[in-house]
Amino acid sequence: MFHKEGHNIITVSFIVIALINLVSRNFIENSTINYSVGVISILILVLILQFFRNPKRVAIIDDNLITSPVDGKVVAIEKVYEKEYFKDERIQISIFMSPVNVHVTRYALSGKIKFSKYHPGKYLVAWHPKSSEKNERTTVVVENKIFGQVLYRQIAGLLARRIVNYAKVGESVNQGTDAGFIKFGSRVDLFLPLDAKIKVEINQVVSGAEDIIAEK
Repeated sequence: MFHKEGHNIITVSFIVIALINLVSRNFIENSTINYSVGVISILILVLILQFFRNPKRVAIIDDNLITSPVDGKVVAIEKVYEKEYFKDERIQISIFMSPVNVHVTRYALSGKIKFSKYHPGKYLVAWHPKSSEKNERTTVVVENKIFGQVLYRQIAGLLARRIVNYAKVGESVNQGTDAGFIKFGSRVDLFLPLDAKIKVEINQVVSGAEDIIAEK
């Protein structure tokens, strides 16, 4: 299964790759070149298909738990001052996605959307300390009856050029369902209450909707 955000790119890629191979076979007589074009084309197509894959997940549904919003590696767990929305101290959990990870963003908890804002920006590497403030990003706040308000931020990386965010202020959302997509990018930050019990460690690999980030 492929994410809907990739349908157009996948279709165009199929057409372009088919045309390139058709031209190669009809106008280039060198079999080595034709073979190389075919192999490279298949590799590019496989990379595009794996990037937009959207595997089915058996999501954990529990208001006492925060689940991972994305697939990737935990690269930061620290107390920070969140200055865009809360303007106070929170626990920040940062999850980095490599190009081979599933790039679907999923709601880490159920609740009501209280805030949703897109910020244009730069494309620093995702692990850069300033990427959370300087890069293209979206900020979303979900209010949950157990955790209160939890903020998550989709952050574009060096290769990302478009963040897709489905969150709309006022709507109710369910834990584990699609919240958006980061095309060819890169990191998601969670900002949790200070009394949240963190259940992950630095460098731990997590799967969206299936692994627990924190509990009350």
